[in-house]
Amino acid sequence: MKSPRFTLSATAVWTLAVAFTAQADDGYDAPADWPSPMTEHAVGSVLVDRLEYAWPEDGEEALSWDFQAWYGGDFQRLYVKGEGENTQGDGEDAEFESLDLLYSRLIDDFWELQGGVGYQGGLGSEDHPERYFGVLTLQGLAPYRFETEADLRVSDDGDLSMSLEQELDLRLTQRLYLQPRLEVAAALDDAPEFGVGDGLNSVQTGLRLRYELHRKFAPYVGAYWKKLYAQTADLARDSGGSTEDTVVVVGVRMWF
Repeated sequence: MKSPRFTLSATAVWTLAVAFTAQADDGYDAPADWPSPMTEHAVGSVLVDRLEYAWPEDGEEALSWDFQAWYGGDFQRLYVKGEGENTQGDGEDAEFESLDLLYSRLIDDFWELQGGVGYQGGLGSEDHPERYFGVLTLQGLAPYRFETEADLRVSDDGDLSMSLEQELDLRLTQRLYLQPRLEVAAALDDAPEFGVGDGLNSVQTGLRLRYELHRKFAPYVGAYWKKLYAQTADLARDSGGSTEDTVVVVGVRMWF
């Protein structure tokens, strides 16, 4: 004698799924003394988004970098971020455009609000001017998968500045990616020693084509265009610099 079989039609399965979803939407809360179904563990990661050598049409060649490291869980993290360059052949030390220590809190799906302190200047050098900031950052994934970072900075002299960075990874093959990138910077106060005037400071846009030899290691080539505006452009002219440039880059992106 065969054992009885119990089968569910597709309609019955769908009905049960809807019922369970409706129950979940009713806002059922587990008792306070129940343990969490999943234990959160602190982990960390380091991403070197750009480590590249640049050949500008005008100006000096430079080695530049952009990295971020974090440690924490799904909702709270501690970040260290750095961006800067070392101009080749000028006899001066490397300079950090920004070096930030930030506490981050997840405020919505794919969005983090970060706050902390920042630094700008040449580490280990007395030749570079330097300043410190209070930093507020919104970082996340905008619609259509644009990776976005918007900064608001107040220096120790009370100077207010803002920046916006966006980039998009377009997958061409399983290993080949095209990455358009946009950076916009503005300030509400002058800081002539840093080459910054009030108003719109600069716009930079470019493309990088990278090939993933490994998921954690991807060399790339690219180019970008940068233009200075308003009083920032005037300060560049006064110091003998250019206000517009096209730059070719070769670099590597890696994380671990």
